[in-house]
Amino acid sequence: MTQAPAEDRRYASFAEFYPYYIHEHSNRTCRRIHVVGSALVLAVLVVAIVTLNPWWLLVMPVVGYGFAWVGHFFFEKNRPATFKYPLWSLMGDWRMFFETVSGKRKF
Repeated sequence: MTQAPAEDRRYASFAEFYPYYIHEHSNRTCRRIHVVGSALVLAVLVVAIVTLNPWWLLVMPVVGYGFAWVGHFFFEKNRPATFKYPLWSLMGDWRMFFETVSGKRKF
């Protein structure tokens, strides 16, 4: 029996999904754009807390997904995993971000 292509496969756990997620971020520019977008999401969160203005929270997904999708559509040339795996993709974004800023993954 042949296995379904990775993008068509259903994953049973985040641990099983994460290698696919990393593969979908093989392009270095795409990864860098993701890291910058995630850092900006944290900056917007800080602004929301410091200013006590919850409207800034609405900017967070626009910044985060905006940067990520630019990376996918223009550099990686693939469809973001967010469309099929929204929660695991978000978890993957943050795991990749923290692996990168901690030096465990190349920037």
